Amino acid sequence: MTRMRTPLLFSLLFGLLGAAILIWLGVWQLQRLEWKQDILSNIERRIAADPIALPEQPDPAADRFLPVVAAGTVFGEEIHVLVSQKNIGAGYRVIAVFETDTGRRILLDRGFIKVDQKAADRPTGAAEVIGNLHWPDEKGSSIPEPDLKAEIWFARDVEAMAAHLNTEALLLVARETSIDNDPVAPLPVDTVGIPNDHLQYALTWFSLALIWILMTFTFVWRARSAQKGNS
Repeated sequence: MTRMRTPLLFSLLFGLLGAAILIWLGVWQLQRLEWKQDILSNIERRIAADPIALPEQPDPAADRFLPVVAAGTVFGEEIHVLVSQKNIGAGYRVIAVFETDTGRRILLDRGFIKVDQKAADRPTGAAEVIGNLHWPDEKGSSIPEPDLKAEIWFARDVEAMAAHLNTEALLLVARETSIDNDPVAPLPVDTVGIPNDHLQYALTWFSLALIWILMTFTFVWRARSAQKGNS
């Protein structure tokens, strides 16, 4: 009888160990969720902070999302990055040349226009811009190269855009501008595009743990019933 119970005990212990590992993974993901939410909260507070003057030598790591205010001139030299807006459809981000009052040429993400507005005239000239510095990570192996003939880009590649428009590799994403009757709708920097899937991962691990436990006890119950039937 003892030899018959040993495999059942082993199966039960194996099942409980597997469930414990899966539960631990779920708890770990909840801890990661709390960590990620804290990071996102800090980013949101940084984005919404009072703007400061444009730094002389911005750092892509330390100054990401930095709120700044800059006065200068918006020029008509543009790059159009294909994007899609919920409930609106396809359109373009307008990336323009912005020359500050101190003579620096930088990139200005003015915001969104619909597809049929690509060739439309847009107001340019003197403007004050409030926004955030950003180095978006949009360039990947699956993103096609820009179609320069059609003047359509598929990602905000700061280095490539700067080389194309002869500016600093610095992107200011406008939150608001002083341009009157501007048809370009600003798309401010936010945390929406930063992945935070830890809750889904946690639920997945907990669900697997529950399934594992049910399968373990079902197997043990059936094996035990079979043993009793054979005894």
